[in-house]
Formats: sequence, structure tokens, C-alpha cells
Amino acid sequence: MDRSEFVERLNERLDHDAYAAVDASPNGLQVGSGNGTIEHAAFAVDGVEATVREAASVDADVLVVHHGFVWGDIERVTGLEYDRIAACIENDLALYVSHLPLDGHDTLGNAAGVASFLGAEPRGPFGDYGGVTIGQRAHLPAPRPVDQIETRLSELDTGGETVQTLDFGPETIEEIAIVTGSGTDWIREAAESEIDALVTGEGKQQAYHEAREAGLTVFLAGHYATETFGVRALRDLVDGWGIETTYIDRPTGL
Repeated sequence: MDRSEFVERLNERLDHDAYAAVDASPNGLQVGSGNGTIEHAAFAVDGVEATVREAASVDADVLVVHHGFVWGDIERVTGLEYDRIAACIENDLALYVSHLPLDGHDTLGNAAGVASFLGAEPRGPFGDYGGVTIGQRAHLPAPRPVDQIETRLSELDTGGETVQTLDFGPETIEEIAIVTGSGTDWIREAAESEIDALVTGEGKQQAYHEAREAGLTVFLAGHYATETFGVRALRDLVDGWGIETTYIDRPTGL
């Protein structure tokens, strides 16, 4: 497949334009030209030198990631930025990024993947961020005790770390909100939306007090662990285009 067609297909499917004004990550093709072909695509959560070199080792033509190289503007290409970009250029490897659009997408997104993993039924978008949404609201068909949900989340790729639970909500959980990665800023929105529990990746100090005062249970299942779903879904999508694919798993435990 032509590289330009590959990029256009993903851009359109992920609706990057809707997030352009609020996402610090420039989504789409971050490294590489529009020329060339894609015969083998690699997928990883993080775009770093290690995943670039692993993608190159399997002769991939593009690495598709959730976290790219660029956050805002690049003033200088030195240090880590140089090493990462140089690794791409040396190996003729393009880098394609989808950050917030891949968090909130209703079928391919990280939050949608977590909901499916928990056996929950989607109920619509959640997590307002500058006029767009980056999460999902979901409903468990049967109320489940807190420890049962915690056990299920512990099966994620947590790098051996345990799931932390701020257990301040009801004894059984039915309505959940999901904002993957760093999502405790949406505790208040969850409480105002009659949610029983918020599932996210990592927490902040004030999250404990906000959850306690809101009467909300918060599951902290790991930033990396909750954000593997989107790139895996993209891998399945691209696999259906007749392109060879490889998933690179490098859990951080965070």
C-alpha cells in the first residue's frame, strides 16, 4: 500500500482534525515522507528509540504509536529527540502517531477497549477536554463487587505492578467511566454523572481526597496497561488491509 494512502486511511478513521486544536501531540505522520510503500507495520504504545529499533529489526516500514516524539513544538533536534529521529531515518522507518483521538474513539479507542475487556456495554462518550471527549461511559449488565473488577484489571499488562483502588463508592459497581492514561482530573465529572467508578491509569495526590469526598471508587490500573488497547485495535484494522503487522510490547509498570 502507498504510504500516503496508509496515512490518509488512518487519519480519516481516527478523526484527527477534531482534536487538532487541543492535542499537544501532532497526530498523523510525525517522521517520514509521504512517498514509499507500507508492506509491514509495527505497533507500540510508546514511540522511543527502543521501539523504533525493534520495529526496524523486523523490517517494518512504519511504527504506529500512541505516544509520539513531539509534544508541542520542537525547538532543537538534540539529545533524546535526535536519537529517536535519527533511528527512524537510519532505518527508513516512518512514525505515525494517534494520541487523544485514540483515547476517545468509540470503537478503536483505549477507553472502548477497556470497557470491552471489563464486559461492559458502551453508553457514549465521557471526559470533556476542550470541547472533545477522550473517554467512554459504560454499563455493566450485572452489578459487580469492587474486588472482582480489581481482579479483572490486574490481568492487564501492568508490568507486575498491582492495581490501586480508591474504594469510596458503592459496594457494587454498575455505571463506570473510563479515561485511560492520566485521568483523575475527571473525578468530578464522573461524580456529577452518577457514575459508580472511574477506571484510569495513574493518579495524583489530590485524587484520593476528591474520590473520597465524591463517594466514587477509582481504579488505577497503570498508564501503559490501560493504553495498549488502541494500538492493538489499529493493528487488527491494518491487518485486514493485507499488510503484515507486528505488535511491540514494552510495559513500563507505570
